[in-house]
Amino acid sequence: MAVKNVNLCVCIFLFLVALPLYSQANPSKPKAEKPSPFEFIKHLEGCHKGEKVEGLQQLKAYLEKFGYLNYNHSQNQNHANDDDFDDLLEAAVKTYQLNYHLKATGTLDAKTVSQMMKPRCGNADIINGTNWMRGGKKRPDHGHNALHTVSHYSFFQGNPKWPSNQLTYAFLPGTNSNAQSAVARAFDKWAAQTHFTFSRSQNLGSVNLKIGFGRLEHGDGVPFDGRGGTVAHAAAPTDGRFHYDADESWSMGAEPNAIDYETVALHEIGHLLGLDHSSVREAIMYSEVPVGATKGLHGDDIQGIKALYNIA
Repeated sequence: MAVKNVNLCVCIFLFLVALPLYSQANPSKPKAEKPSPFEFIKHLEGCHKGEKVEGLQQLKAYLEKFGYLNYNHSQNQNHANDDDFDDLLEAAVKTYQLNYHLKATGTLDAKTVSQMMKPRCGNADIINGTNWMRGGKKRPDHGHNALHTVSHYSFFQGNPKWPSNQLTYAFLPGTNSNAQSAVARAFDKWAAQTHFTFSRSQNLGSVNLKIGFGRLEHGDGVPFDGRGGTVAHAAAPTDGRFHYDADESWSMGAEPNAIDYETVALHEIGHLLGLDHSSVREAIMYSEVPVGATKGLHGDDIQGIKALYNIA
């Protein structure tokens, strides 16, 4: 979503400064199939530290986008724009593997490549170097007499939240009726589990939450990347912006090769309320977006929002 400190699902949407409304684009199915923006990762399978392979520079940009890699304060700054598989890239791959419950080898094995290629939320997994996805609670393992981390929900840095439990929302021009009804249902589901009430307004200028579509560079400083790749993003409190990617194939419910409006709305509303990504695969706040399937709120999501707002 030019934005400062953005920690969006491409993103890094934390606290955004006030900006003009973004340009709108009506969603439509692409006329011709194009490769996913993440397709380049496929031919990197098997790459590991010490190799030089074309496409690793793109992988570095991918991992930087989602918070795993930052050459700015490294002695290896000169490797940021090359195809060398260096120590920093290996460490980033290991962290990614840990976040997604994969074996942390640092090598781009088949499971890691498959996970990286999946459509996902544009918000970053790691913000300003803090890996919130691995910040789980500790619990004793009585069988081994040790402490183990429990993967769970996370919050944005600084735990931003809304000062009021009565929020208003409106749709940006061009938002189709299917998306509008799906978003309204998603708000109802979050309301049923929280102290929030969500009221729709026609006055776009005065609402807390603004929802609509964008395509590629759409005015918020966090461009989409075409079909596949990142499919939506939303800002942390109290910015209130949520965008669907207009280039995706969207559906009402589970349809082959399409993405369900309501499933994505549930996820992005979680961001709007202050939840960051969860490392629980079944949670709605898991960053991966299912294709051809639907998903609902999970106990981890409900536990997270109640913890953030001290809801009994």
